[in-house]
Amino acid sequence: MDADASGTVLKRERARDAILEMIESRRPGDAIPSERSLCATLGVSRPTLRAAVDELVAAGLLVREHGRGMFVAPEKITQELISADLALSVPRAAGAWSSRLLEFTTLQAGARVGRKLRMSPAADIVYVARLRLVDGAPMAIEHLHIRAELVPGLSAEELESGDLYEHLRERHDVHVHEAVQAIEPTVVTRAEARLLDVPELSPALLFERLTSDTTGRPVEYVHSLYRGDRYRIVSRLALGPAAAVEPLEGGHHPGIPPGDFAQREPITSSTRGDIQSGD
Repeated sequence: MDADASGTVLKRERARDAILEMIESRRPGDAIPSERSLCATLGVSRPTLRAAVDELVAAGLLVREHGRGMFVAPEKITQELISADLALSVPRAAGAWSSRLLEFTTLQAGARVGRKLRMSPAADIVYVARLRLVDGAPMAIEHLHIRAELVPGLSAEELESGDLYEHLRERHDVHVHEAVQAIEPTVVTRAEARLLDVPELSPALLFERLTSDTTGRPVEYVHSLYRGDRYRIVSRLALGPAAAVEPLEGGHHPGIPPGDFAQREPITSSTRGDIQSGD
């Protein structure tokens, strides 16, 4: 590598680390010194500083506001994956979660959803699209496909407030038991970007989940899109036995539903649920 190029990379990395220290010492919404001030303080050029700042903006740690400056970004919503003794227990994600319905209708399952739910393509499903919000800010777009015969009379109120899986259990006698979920990176389309209040082609996490009841019957198929700048997954690996941890009370439980899951024994490794989205 060219010596000058290597020096530039090192300067950018040091500038990035210095700004990270500033971010970590401040609260969300607090201002960061101007680029001119940072250049003088850190002894780097404007292009080097901007490259470091661009990385932090892309990572969702800094926010640029035109004409105002740079600010510490809102905290990311963190979902932990905890593995212990070959079991997967699921803590709740942070923040106050709510939903806004985008679409709510009954239609035929079709070939793809029918295969996933093990039902005829001509059979009816309830299709729901909803925007998930955390503390009032858009966080995710969810697309739910639920067997219609399991949820007669399912209401908009059930989909917008409270815990959907509790509603399924208490109002429809549907007891969810297991979920298989996959997570992969993606980017948002123009329409998705408008709903999530992010730029088009922003990074996102795509979740796909199939939830079954206590008899092994598929109940719902869900695919969700979560903002990559505000949501993260953290894995905690247990390297030895530990004391049992009491489940947390309250809060949102994305991915693997609370309700029945929270009341049962820890989900075994066969669940294969990479955790997230959908109460």
